[in-house]
Amino acid sequence: MSKFELEMPKMGESITEGTIINWLIAEGDSFEEGDIILEVATDKVDNEVPAPVSGTLLKTIFHAKDVVPVGEVLAILERSEEVKPKSENAPISEEKKETKKEIKKQRVVKPQEASNQSVSVSNSNNFFSPLIIEIAKTQHISFDELARIPATGQDGRLRKSDVFQYIEDGRPYKFAQPIAEKDPTAYRIPQLTFDKGKGKVIEMDRMRQMIADHMVYSKHTSPHVTAYVEADMTTMVNWRNANKVAFQEKYGERLTFTPLFVEAVAKAVKDFPNINASVDGHNIIVKEAINIGMATALPSGNLIVPVVKNADTKDLKTIASNVNELVGKARENKLSGDDISDGTFTISNVGTFGSVMGTPIINQPQVAILAVGIIKKRPEVITTEKGDEIAIRSMMYLSLSFDHRVVDGFLGGSFVRRVADYFEQFDVDRKI
Repeated sequence: MSKFELEMPKMGESITEGTIINWLIAEGDSFEEGDIILEVATDKVDNEVPAPVSGTLLKTIFHAKDVVPVGEVLAILERSEEVKPKSENAPISEEKKETKKEIKKQRVVKPQEASNQSVSVSNSNNFFSPLIIEIAKTQHISFDELARIPATGQDGRLRKSDVFQYIEDGRPYKFAQPIAEKDPTAYRIPQLTFDKGKGKVIEMDRMRQMIADHMVYSKHTSPHVTAYVEADMTTMVNWRNANKVAFQEKYGERLTFTPLFVEAVAKAVKDFPNINASVDGHNIIVKEAINIGMATALPSGNLIVPVVKNADTKDLKTIASNVNELVGKARENKLSGDDISDGTFTISNVGTFGSVMGTPIINQPQVAILAVGIIKKRPEVITTEKGDEIAIRSMMYLSLSFDHRVVDGFLGGSFVRRVADYFEQFDVDRKI
């Protein structure tokens, strides 16, 4: 037998050092040539370092999380001539087969199961390699979400294959909120403890939990920017007041402001199609269909977003019928999955709660959402044939929150201004 020095391998032309992730062989353990002795991370990739010879690990010089220059001695090995080299075609033992099966079983997480149960931290090791962090950045995965991914590495370490398996499984924890941990270093993010006080404890129902998770995920995913305009709604208000009774008598449908809003927004979306989009990595998907969602209150007080499909192709009577049907279903808790799917843009009428304006949170995976405030009469300076005059007008604020990754200020501002223009330029002589 003879001693052998294991050095930090060169893992690329520009790589000068590596970080030890963990040792897979302990001091005193024997191994065969080709067995993985340790894992090393660089800013490019995670590497498995195989044993160049068969033998025994006598001493490790560096430990997990140490940064080691290329060529530095990592460990002292004792070469063994008695152990036969590994054959690529050698059969895998039944014990190893069972171990692999168990690892694969632990890695599979079904999204539908994860959404119906409380989630907890899966990988207790708070060390994430540079490669894992780079993958997380590319996929927009937070440290909180990384900490929930089932890990198969030694001591609970998260491996690259774990992350890709998690993504393939549909990211079941992507809407999950951070969980308070006793360990203040959990996730490598400082955790602050606040006295939440005493009082009546009300457990969130399942829908409220889903809404909360969805809102947190949206704020984490999209850099929100909000643009504001105001619109003179006087013409639209007067037309609607003059025609709502006749409209219901002719079509059997109530004429609220919502169908008028949906109609105008659909026209504006056709003018600015890039607002009707979603983000897929580095790609922008501009949707062909214009499906307008409308935030609607349920009997429980929670909000849901039923969708008027292909709103740009429908007349006012059909839109009103769709809106009334969806609102009725919402009030009776009878909305189906199809009723709330495939939305491409959302309207939130915060004015129904008496709010002057709002800063809505984007309904993912959409890239913009419009909030309309209360319609309120107030004195305004208007220009007439006689010059500037003060008149009582019905005014409303509009606020558009948009995803600044793909919607810039020009597009966001132009779109919300166009919606306001359609409101203000409503045809007072329009026939029902």
